[in-house]
Amino acid sequence: MPDIQGILADMGWPLAIAVAWLSGEFVHRWTRLPRISVYGLVGFLLSQAFPDVLSSGAGSNVTLLANLAFGLILFEFGYRINLHWLRINPWIAVSGLVESAATFAVVYLLSHVTGMPPLTSLLLASLAMSTSPAGVLRVINEEDSSGQVTERILHLVAINCVLAVFTFKVVVGFWVFQTSGSLTQAISHSGIELIVSAVMGALMGFIVPAVLRRLGALAQDGTIAFALGVILLVAMARAFDVSPVLATLTFGLAARHNRVAFSRTERNFGGIGELLTVLLFVFAVSTLEWERVVDGAGLAAVLLLARFVVKAVSVGAFAHVSGISWQKGLLTGIALSPMSVFVTLLLEQTKYMGIVLVDELAALAAMTLLLEVVGPIITQRALHWAKETPKEER
Repeated sequence: MPDIQGILADMGWPLAIAVAWLSGEFVHRWTRLPRISVYGLVGFLLSQAFPDVLSSGAGSNVTLLANLAFGLILFEFGYRINLHWLRINPWIAVSGLVESAATFAVVYLLSHVTGMPPLTSLLLASLAMSTSPAGVLRVINEEDSSGQVTERILHLVAINCVLAVFTFKVVVGFWVFQTSGSLTQAISHSGIELIVSAVMGALMGFIVPAVLRRLGALAQDGTIAFALGVILLVAMARAFDVSPVLATLTFGLAARHNRVAFSRTERNFGGIGELLTVLLFVFAVSTLEWERVVDGAGLAAVLLLARFVVKAVSVGAFAHVSGISWQKGLLTGIALSPMSVFVTLLLEQTKYMGIVLVDELAALAAMTLLLEVVGPIITQRALHWAKETPKEER
């Protein structure tokens, strides 16, 4: 007799990905809702129904594949960032800095007022600063949107993600120092780690375009070369215990500015990239527990409302000086809602250090689940209201 438990354990993740993908396709065709919202909802329901089957540790193959999927998205995301545009219009960068700082301050104050310890409040505030590049880019690609709002969203997400990673690593460094008493260990998990991550990404962004130039005609489609570069970079980041988020984002930035064309026909890195995206969004909620979500729901609702208002108002306030109407500025801020995938993978990386921060942040679990499902829908609506999707332009 075959071992049913063993079969389920082996088939759990493939079946979960298949169910999530099918559900996403059907729901998207019926309702036009973003597929990734459905992936997240189905993934959470399946992980609650079969927690042992869909479990994953920090060093598991599923976690590695999720990091690779996120790395591919971050590379493509970084590739779409134009630093020259930020130099021409510095108010976009200013609005990103103000929005991130204001979000951090408001979430920290609200968390501290509700009785959270200062260090826990700092962690929650640093994560709340971020917007998920995976959620935003997936919606933009799915809707085929383009225009001022779309481009500003991409650049603002890049800014607040870099700031969120830096702040999070600094806070975790203090956490390590507080628990271990080792100042060297604390420093190694903050500034130095981020510098090494950026250098690794920049070097890969120089090497891969150089190889493609040497290949000549083969460089017309560098999809495979860039994908291999991301895989190597994520593996190196894990091996050297640095941030794959900043490394792959820097890789995309450097590759763009080395002027190697990245074929639009292979957006999302083709079929394999699409498959890994489904896994990524299912994985992002598989680490959540229903009890923790319920416990943190009240505080999460308050923090999410504050985060939503602060981001929208902060970006909207700089709309006119940066060259757009206040309505489009407000819509740009509203579109910065997704957060979950970025937060989940950032927290997973801390498990290598023996720090399980999710247990300290029940409100974060509720925020992650809600923004996994609702965040992409808000971004989609904002793009439609800004009339930057083909359907709305007609």
